[in-house]
Amino acid sequence: MARYLLFPGRHHLLTRFQGEYLSRLAAAEGDPDGPATVVWAVTSANHSNTRRNPVPYHRREAAIERFSVLTGLRSVVVPVFDTVATDRFAEVTVKTVAAVTGLELTPANTILACSTPEVAAMYERLGFAVAGVEADVEPTPQRPWDVLLRLAADDHTWPESAHPASVDVYQRYGLERHVRSVVNDPVVGSEGGLTATRDYRSYADAFAGAARRKWDAVREHVRPGRIVDIGCGAGAVLELADGEPGLRESDLIGVEVARHLYEECVHKKAQGFFRNPNVFFYQRNVLGGAVFAPRSVDTTLTFALTHEIWSYGDRMASVRRFVQAIYDQTVPGGVWINSDVCGPDGADRPVLLRLSTADGANPAQPRGDLADAPAGEVASYVRSLSTRARLDQFVVDFAFPFAWRPVDGSSDTVETTLGAAMDFLTRKDYPDNWLSETREQFCGLEYADWKALLADVGFEIDPASGSTRNDWIVDNRLAPVASLSTLDGKSMDWPVTHVLLVARRPPNT
Repeated sequence: MARYLLFPGRHHLLTRFQGEYLSRLAAAEGDPDGPATVVWAVTSANHSNTRRNPVPYHRREAAIERFSVLTGLRSVVVPVFDTVATDRFAEVTVKTVAAVTGLELTPANTILACSTPEVAAMYERLGFAVAGVEADVEPTPQRPWDVLLRLAADDHTWPESAHPASVDVYQRYGLERHVRSVVNDPVVGSEGGLTATRDYRSYADAFAGAARRKWDAVREHVRPGRIVDIGCGAGAVLELADGEPGLRESDLIGVEVARHLYEECVHKKAQGFFRNPNVFFYQRNVLGGAVFAPRSVDTTLTFALTHEIWSYGDRMASVRRFVQAIYDQTVPGGVWINSDVCGPDGADRPVLLRLSTADGANPAQPRGDLADAPAGEVASYVRSLSTRARLDQFVVDFAFPFAWRPVDGSSDTVETTLGAAMDFLTRKDYPDNWLSETREQFCGLEYADWKALLADVGFEIDPASGSTRNDWIVDNRLAPVASLSTLDGKSMDWPVTHVLLVARRPPNT
């Protein structure tokens, strides 16, 4: 006889089968004082809005408590935060239960309820007896994740398998639509990010380092009120906005898709980084549709975001949908401020690109296996290459068409387009995030394309808008190892690299 049933799992959805099974098991294993208590160890409790973990912990906990009321089971719910993969997961979970509740679960007083063989084996090594839940029954009933996927696939019969507790919580809090949106998201990965290869620590550090420069460039155009930073990273720009006396009455809202960065924003808020009490953060993918109600936002900020929408979405179609969504959410007279990389004017113009062969190795062929290599190996290999050899590797790994050809009789010069040349040159110095950077196109849109698109949607373009060249990049990254010339050999100046767009919704629209 056991006093406790330890039931670990993500528990995004509960099933009718679980209700019947746990009720029978708790009654059979209980003592004279009553049925066994079910200890729900809710794993990945710090994750939400990802394909693997679409439902936040507090909603999962609510469904479990409702489940307990409806079944008459006595339950204890314990959040277990995600950790790096470890074969000591069972020990970590038992210790977490003890730390949170004071319950000491041992093989003498506890049975494990678990249908995942790999997880059950960890507890068996500690001496726990195992009840297999779905694995105990033939034919095997649908597991919770199977039912959740039915919901995501618009199978309206999913409530027939789900426990009424989950059905109730899902319907009350609109989780059906939420789960469908997250699970079916074509862009965001299973762990909540645009790409699994991005080093978010270095990404956040770089963004924070540039935050003051970005804020100083746009501050004068910000309209007080409801201020939204989409793609806010770790919240560095909003920290600066929080320090502006003229914005102390404004709401400051950050939207970030990457789970790692969103969690850092929430952590900063909890640690008191923000003085304004009206600072809020949301984990959302803006490609999934509108984030805010129509005519509800005074200022929208986007930094280094629109090229990602172009790259990870459906190119111009996705950018147009995004721009339309921004226009729709902007109050009449409100402003959208967009700062990003930009394609050069005349991006399709053919050019000669000369690259150094003396600053690294020049292998006979580029590697075709970097996508399967560990991140450290990728970075080390790319870092070892000359600039000319990096171009060969870039062409292999770049997720977009790249028109080019070697120039006959030259080992260091290729013919390509101006846009393609700048796409390579602005990406070549990121070996730590090589596989992420080569999935993005910086030069998809020229400034003229932006002006036409904004006008077509209905924005008015402020005279402060324009394209610029980052001369630090030119002086330190481009000119030392590369040069551009026309097809007849005439030297070319370096083109623009960035764009600032200050777009206003007309007051009477």
